[in-house]
Amino acid sequence: MVTFTARRSDPELVRPARPTPAETKALSDLDDQWPLRFYESIVGFFKTPPAGETVTPGKVARGIKAAVAAALVYYYPMAGRLRKLPDDGNRLVVDCTGEGVVFVEAAADVRLEDLGQPLVPPYPCVQEFLGDAGNTRDVVGKPLLFLQVTELKCGGFVIGLHMCHCIADGFGILQFINSIADFARGELVPTTLPMWKRDIFKARMPPSIAHVYPAYRPFIYGLECTGDDVMLSTPPESMEVQYLFFGPKEIEILRSHVPEHLSKSTTTFELLTAVMWRCRTLALGYEPSEKVRVMFTLNTRGRSVYCENIVPRGYYGNAHFSPMVEITVDELARKPLSHVLELMRQVKLDTTEECMKSMVDLLALWREWSPFCMDRTYEVSDAKWVGGDTLKFGKAELVAAGTPHAGDFTSKLISYHTKCKNKDGEDSTVVSILLPKLAMEKFTKEMASWLKK
Repeated sequence: MVTFTARRSDPELVRPARPTPAETKALSDLDDQWPLRFYESIVGFFKTPPAGETVTPGKVARGIKAAVAAALVYYYPMAGRLRKLPDDGNRLVVDCTGEGVVFVEAAADVRLEDLGQPLVPPYPCVQEFLGDAGNTRDVVGKPLLFLQVTELKCGGFVIGLHMCHCIADGFGILQFINSIADFARGELVPTTLPMWKRDIFKARMPPSIAHVYPAYRPFIYGLECTGDDVMLSTPPESMEVQYLFFGPKEIEILRSHVPEHLSKSTTTFELLTAVMWRCRTLALGYEPSEKVRVMFTLNTRGRSVYCENIVPRGYYGNAHFSPMVEITVDELARKPLSHVLELMRQVKLDTTEECMKSMVDLLALWREWSPFCMDRTYEVSDAKWVGGDTLKFGKAELVAAGTPHAGDFTSKLISYHTKCKNKDGEDSTVVSILLPKLAMEKFTKEMASWLKK
């Protein structure tokens, strides 16, 4: 695997290109939840068509930096800083100070094709494409975005960023990057105008938590949160990450384990999540009577279920909920795969408007309490949409993007599903998994048995 060191400029603050409102903006109760108080890391790799002229060092980075300044005029809260409101239950707000975001220009003596053909995780030397965000769990009083643009020998480039998750979810980050690309192409305004409107996910007064998912009740009442889960007690140096690749052949084999009527309606994300949850649970050696949980993200954009407060076009805040399924280890191990899929499907159907409102109320209460623990909980996120199919910077085209195993460690406990191409050029899915080293060996054996015809 190729190794290299990026040559970085000193970090500088990029401010909005024009004066912006100096005001304080409230976060939603989805934004301002304990689990999101960290910096999410994303990398995107761009290739350019063969150039007929000599590539000018620094030209791409300088163009993107100017586009960032233009985009911040519209996304001016991102140029501000978070602060805590005194005597208000740990609530965060955004001071729109216009101080700017951190930008780093970099260059690396490597070509895009040297990073892998096809380009899939784990990306070599991925830390070289990311700036330094410091303590990724410290979000107060710091820049909300750390951005690095690394130019490659071939004319391609890599955009690496750390974004404060309280300000934007994955869709919101992509929307902001698209706006930067708009300005880099010479547009005068973003294709999609940003919308703040964080009050659509605001807790009710008084709160009501009567309709939250049953699986959350142990957290509400402080039950079964012993903190003795091996996933939470194992030090990072004793953990390892693997990336599992599922092409059409592997998906077909896994679908053969499911009854035909259910197989046709089951998504690839549901199928892979159910299989990996079972294998992961057995590999970690939990007791048969213990309860285990799987938690996955459900995006509300475009969902009519939240009918009173439709998420408007351009909304870049957090707009996802986390349905959770809870069963015993014994039930997960002995019941057929179809049973788990049906449970996942049912909890999605149970995500009604009232359930969502109750979850927002619950998150507001959790902000005032200690954050709930994640004992024996497998968290999964579908990130196959990252980058989309049309993201371009001028003539440069996105060829790969994802959440790397870098930056904030706690967030790497999540399994991310990312789209990619396999060696035959077929559309495939790659899924990350982080486990203690001994458990990883057992997990690999469990997965191998599922992938046999």
